[in-house]
Amino acid sequence: MSRFIALLYSAACYALFLVVFLYAVGFVAGVVVPKDIDDGIAGSPLLALLVNTVLLLVFALQHSVMARPAFKRVWTRIVPPVAERSTFVLATCIALVLLFWQWRPLPSLVWHVDAPAARATLYALAVIGWLLVLTSTFLINHFELFGLRQAWRQGRPALDEPFVTRAFYRIVRHPIMLGFLVAFWSAPDMSVGHLLFALATTGYILIAVKYLEERDLVRAYGDTYREYQRRVPMLLPWPKRAAGTTVMPARQVRRQA
Repeated sequence: MSRFIALLYSAACYALFLVVFLYAVGFVAGVVVPKDIDDGIAGSPLLALLVNTVLLLVFALQHSVMARPAFKRVWTRIVPPVAERSTFVLATCIALVLLFWQWRPLPSLVWHVDAPAARATLYALAVIGWLLVLTSTFLINHFELFGLRQAWRQGRPALDEPFVTRAFYRIVRHPIMLGFLVAFWSAPDMSVGHLLFALATTGYILIAVKYLEERDLVRAYGDTYREYQRRVPMLLPWPKRAAGTTVMPARQVRRQA
């Protein structure tokens, strides 16, 4: 794959990610986008539950399987290594577009917040959650996380500069996932469909982070990451021991999503 084609492909995948990310914000919050989580004709609740569960499983399987090192070793025999991360981003976007397109509403309300101050607080928390997601990607290596750096550095070895866990990464080990949780649950109008989405994504995040992501990181970095685990909580910012600055290899960046 020539450098120009790799850059063009990675840029296209990144542009698609930006569109899908912005649509996801509107889809969950119920603003701006043509179809949000509660839009559509309410049909059979059982059918909606089945379809939505399958859509969530498709995303979970795609995201988990393609992120595993064993899959990458096989996958890069087919896809050029320089395009592996961008292809992961592309597949994730396709899975999300399918979910947005085929999602069936379950509009019955689980809770409704009337007080204007409380509603404003929940909307503000949702905004903070989405900003935490985006900001946290820049605290590691945003452009490597989404495949652009690999395309730019094609043919040159990856830099092994130290990676410093700064800012949010000194408070929780996975601030990106914490941001998603805050955004998904900060809803002044929680429908059954939204609750299903929030519960399923919360369960997926807990399982994927604890039993997949964390194990991969321990296997890759051994005692360095175990020490990080001892000092910094996984998702909720409960205080542990005083956290200093932790230095890790930059390759952790590629595993932090």
